[in-house]
Amino acid sequence: MKIICVGRNYADHAKELQNEVPSEPVLFMKPKNALLQNNHPFYHPEFTTNLHFECELVLRVCKNGKHIQEKFADKYYDHISVGIDFTARDLQEKQKAKGLPWEIAKAFDNSAVVGKFIPITPEMDKADINFCLYKNKQLAQAGNTKDLLFSFDFLVSYISKFFTLNIGDLIFTGTPAGVGPVEIGDKMEAFIEDDSLLEFDIK
Repeated sequence: MKIICVGRNYADHAKELQNEVPSEPVLFMKPKNALLQNNHPFYHPEFTTNLHFECELVLRVCKNGKHIQEKFADKYYDHISVGIDFTARDLQEKQKAKGLPWEIAKAFDNSAVVGKFIPITPEMDKADINFCLYKNKQLAQAGNTKDLLFSFDFLVSYISKFFTLNIGDLIFTGTPAGVGPVEIGDKMEAFIEDDSLLEFDIK
């Protein structure tokens, strides 16, 4: 199982971090030990003093495939959830300033928190899905797939040009604007529409 993440897939988020809006998907990977599920608590790592949440929709791959045509891409994922791509922003900025890879800021243990998966039904309009994150009962971040720069199907097709997709792989599809810091003691809850699919504490 691998975790494939898409950066800068919402224009407003790219702008808030003073990054260029990309003309093609920006991809990075997280190892399987980055995965945190089942509402287990997240333990704030000691190596960062500026840990940010990035709430995202997460797709689960249901079929092996490579070089997938976009028109067939929806056959390769069948469940969706909401997750958080935790980012050690201070480490990321330090690494970027030196022109170095920044896996230590993105791919550390438990940095990919994922909620309960729900089936993608024919009635679900994938181009109009609302999702949001609450921190301590206050709305912290909200997004809608209508604002995606690259759709789910395009992402699956594009990713499969470089990496064979395998059953159980997860795709973090990008975060909207509004990312921010977390601290020990914070309580996080994330929704797709009105369904609470993820709830956990920062310890």
